[in-house]
Amino acid sequence: MSTEMYLAYDYPLLSAFWTMLWFFLWILWFILLFRIIGDIFRDDELSGWGKTGWMIFVIVLPFLGVFVYVIARGKNMGRREMAQAQAQQRAFDDYIRETAGDSGGGRSSSADELHKLSELRSRGDITDEEFRRAKELILSDYGPTGRSDTVGAATARK
Repeated sequence: MSTEMYLAYDYPLLSAFWTMLWFFLWILWFILLFRIIGDIFRDDELSGWGKTGWMIFVIVLPFLGVFVYVIARGKNMGRREMAQAQAQQRAFDDYIRETAGDSGGGRSSSADELHKLSELRSRGDITDEEFRRAKELILSDYGPTGRSDTVGAATARK
C-alpha cells in the first residue's frame, strides 16, 4: 500500500471546531443579508432611488454594505418588521371575522332559514309545495352555494 490513507484522527478536533464555526458564521451571514434585503424592500419611507442605492451597496460590497446598513438603519429594522407582522395579523383577523361573521358568517343556520321559510308560507308568499321542496333542500344542504340560495329562490318568486 503505497497510497496514503487519511483517517478521522488526521483532522484534529480544533480544526473541526473551526470548520463548524466558519460554516455557521457563513449561514448566519446569509440570513442577515436576506433580512437586510427584505428590510430594504419593506421600508415605505425609503424612496426607490434609496432602495436601489442600498441594494447596490449591499450587493457590490456585501460585508461593508451590511455593516453600514446595520449601523445606519438597524435601529428601525425591528420596528418595521413588527409593524409588518401586526399588519399581517390584522389582515388575518379581518379575514377571519369576514369569513366567520357575527353568527356564522354570511350563511344562516338551517333553523334560521326554516324560520324564514315558515314566515314566507304564513304570509302566503309561497305555497305549501314550495315550502316542502325548500325545506328538503335546506335540510339536505343541497344547492350551488349551500343553504343561503334556498330562501333567496323562494323569496324571488313573490
